[in-house]
Amino acid sequence: MRGINKSFGAVRALTDVDLDIHAGEVVALVGDNGAGKSTLVKILAGVHAQDSGEITFDEKRVSIPSPAASRELGIATVFQELSLCDNLDVVSNLFLGREIGAAALDEVEMEKRSWELLRQLSAKIPSVRVPVASLSGGQRQTVAIARSLIGEPTVVILDEPTAALGIAQTAEVLNLVERLRERGLGVVLISHNLADVQAVADRVVVLRLGRNNGVFTVPDVSYEEIIAAITGATDTAITARDSRRGEESR
Repeated sequence: MRGINKSFGAVRALTDVDLDIHAGEVVALVGDNGAGKSTLVKILAGVHAQDSGEITFDEKRVSIPSPAASRELGIATVFQELSLCDNLDVVSNLFLGREIGAAALDEVEMEKRSWELLRQLSAKIPSVRVPVASLSGGQRQTVAIARSLIGEPTVVILDEPTAALGIAQTAEVLNLVERLRERGLGVVLISHNLADVQAVADRVVVLRLGRNNGVFTVPDVSYEEIIAAITGATDTAITARDSRRGEESR
């Protein structure tokens, strides 16, 4: 994405934003509330159209006028709301709208493919025939991520996948992110949890007030530098605390 601009009436949501996504890489998109993360992702997902700027996919300039066009390109988006059907089982959720079979559904084949996909992700689901309502938060996130892979995308966007999850469930979802990268997919991870970001991301892209405010490689950036880029402040409570600790150690 190059020079992406988007306004909603008089509100400028994005100004000249750039974003690169590479195969086999996890890119964390971070920023404060209102920084423009959701707007940028919704442009990629075909929910909004940019006012100006270019999107290039596989070295070809493309337009993404609808969610269907986004999926056809090979972009899968898992929004925070998940949009799962609680009353249906895992198989039915995975293949919802993409059922196998003509006159009658091929339940056996769909169940077989469901298990294959979940095994590839090392997912911890007790049964593909239990209602999604009975699953934990981490398991529900797993189903939503697995469903996004049915169409064999090349880019997967995860919107706050660990929000409201406990420690064990968060670790389960972060393992899934690792599996996606191992499959050679480009992964965009939107998160407010910098510990999660530093655990699985290769690069961190910071948005601030609708503009790019830093691109960092994870091994080369500190927690404090990311915070400073997000807030626009060079002197935060965290940096002040670390400075005090440094003086005390001397």
